[in-house]
Amino acid sequence: MARQRFKAEQIIAKLREVEVLTAKGLTIADAARQAGITEQTVYRWRKEYGGLRVDQARRLKDLEGENGRLKKLVADLALDKMILQEANKVNF
Repeated sequence: MARQRFKAEQIIAKLREVEVLTAKGLTIADAARQAGITEQTVYRWRKEYGGLRVDQARRLKDLEGENGRLKKLVADLALDKMILQEANKVNF
């Protein structure tokens, strides 16, 4: 079975749905099952998205992507620097 990817907006909607169902008296496991996700997913999403609004979650994902891109850029530049330093050494 293929794993489904949820967008930030969908995750927040699912978390709110689980919160409403638990407020009605269901357990987290039952509420998660009705929302179509696992109990572990609820806890993982709460840890990452708990208390965020949709626009904040979207901005968080954008910043994470940009941060990854910048880390890769810094790693490439550091590698280039090391290569140039090695090439610049004069062996006598």
